[in-house]
Amino acid sequence: MARLAWFVLALAFTAGATAQQAQPVQTAPAQQAQPVQPDPAAKPAAKAGKQPAKKASKKGPVWAELSADQQMILAPLKTDWETLEPERKQKWIGIAKRYPKMKPQEQERVQRRMHDWAALTPEQRRQARERYRELAKAPPEKRKSIRLQWAEYQQLSPAEREKLNYEPVQPPARKKKQQP
Repeated sequence: MARLAWFVLALAFTAGATAQQAQPVQTAPAQQAQPVQPDPAAKPAAKAGKQPAKKASKKGPVWAELSADQQMILAPLKTDWETLEPERKQKWIGIAKRYPKMKPQEQERVQRRMHDWAALTPEQRRQARERYRELAKAPPEKRKSIRLQWAEYQQLSPAEREKLNYEPVQPPARKKKQQP
C-alpha cells in the first residue's frame, strides 16, 4: 500500500508539473468517480485458484479475458488496455483483486486515481513513473520533506494552486567564482 501511496504522490507531482501543458480534465458531477461495486448477480468466470492455468500471451490478458467484476473495476482503463505492457496489466489486475476488500473511501480514491491515470498522455505516465522511482530512491528525510511540502500545497486555495502552476520556477542563483 505504501508503494501505491508513493506512486500516487509521483502522479500528483507530474499532474502539477504538466498543468501548463495540458488543460485539467473536467468531469460533470454525474461522471465523478464512484466506487464500483461488483454485481452480485453476475457469475464470476471462476474462483481464483480453481481456474486452470492459461498460457499467458506475450501481451498479457486481453480485455475480454477479464472477469465481469475486473472489467467493471478497471473500466477507466478499457480504452488503453490493449496498449498496456503485460506487467502493467498484471499490476492493475492485482489492484482489481484487492478492490472488493477495500473500504468504500479507498475504492472511491482508487477509481478517481484510475480515471486520472487514464486521462494522462503516455509521456505524462512515463514522467510519473520516473518520479516514482526517484522518490523511492530518495533518503527518508527527503521523502518526509516532500510529504510535508505536498501537505502544505494541499492546504492552498484553488486560486493559489493555479497561480503556482503557472509561475515559472526559478533555479537557485549560483555563486560566481572569483577569478584571481
